[in-house]
Amino acid sequence: MKYILTFSLIIFFHFSDAQNIKIELKDSLKRVSLRGLSVVNDAIIWASGSNGTVAKSVDGGKTFEWKTVKGYEKRDFRDIEAFDANTAIIIGIAEPAIILKTIDGGQSWKKVFEDSTKGMFLDAVDFDEKGNGMVIGDPINGCVFSVTTTDFGETWNVKLNFSAIDSVADGEAFFASSGSNIVYPKKNASIFVTGGKQSRLNFNNRWFRLPILQGKESTGANSIAVFNKKAIVVGGDFAKDKDTTGNCVLINLHKKPTFYFPQKPPKGYKSSVIFINSSTLVACGTSGIDISTDGGLNWNNISSESYHVVEKSKNGNAIFLAGSRGKIAQLFIQ
Repeated sequence: MKYILTFSLIIFFHFSDAQNIKIELKDSLKRVSLRGLSVVNDAIIWASGSNGTVAKSVDGGKTFEWKTVKGYEKRDFRDIEAFDANTAIIIGIAEPAIILKTIDGGQSWKKVFEDSTKGMFLDAVDFDEKGNGMVIGDPINGCVFSVTTTDFGETWNVKLNFSAIDSVADGEAFFASSGSNIVYPKKNASIFVTGGKQSRLNFNNRWFRLPILQGKESTGANSIAVFNKKAIVVGGDFAKDKDTTGNCVLINLHKKPTFYFPQKPPKGYKSSVIFINSSTLVACGTSGIDISTDGGLNWNNISSESYHVVEKSKNGNAIFLAGSRGKIAQLFIQ
């Protein structure tokens, strides 16, 4: 068991409304791209990514344990969902698509799902606190691929009967950029967003076209976050990540969602977004990190450093980011 000692690069920012922002780099310089992140509480943080890599901290990010999942050294684990210091789920994206589970802190992993269908590509996983979960994947035969579980990922059920709600357009799919394009469940129904040549919101088992940049395989929605009856979607064009055009839309989640736009959007392409509370939001992407303190109406870019995913503690206040070169950082907002 090898633990990597923390080395911290701390960057301070002073926000216009007297808030102090601090980004503290916890670990980096690994030959791995991290896109999966799960912050269980202020002490337990899990991350996953390329080259079969999983990282875990049980001391609030002071130290991280890095492991390569045996037998899956060349797999890319684009998303992870952790329940405690011992139990977590990771998804391997391309065919054969796999879902693995550990109950011993990552020392060993059990394959709990596999599908070798041609074109299989898993994108994201999300759970509620009762162990109900869902994994979404790119369309198979023109329909959204999904599997669900009710027992914290021990067993998975494939949807066999498809309807119009599962159908997608040609060139419409999901991005596996941060594992955050699904929120599950929301009153027993998942909320998710698609991207590509067409970008849509699926809410209450109905499709709604998103007023966000779309039309190319590199465009569309990448991430959705929900706070009560409010939601936000971010994305853009990852091939032109400095372009701010159509990269963010705010949503009131009524029976029929209504859409509105930021007065000052985040800077460039964004792959992940979270609510800290009803008014404070954080988004990140290869174009940097942005913060809003007025419910997403106005955004300020606080760093040009690239990160793929940002997550807030499920049971606490800690905020972490992860990205390429094995970067894991903690964000402090005071």
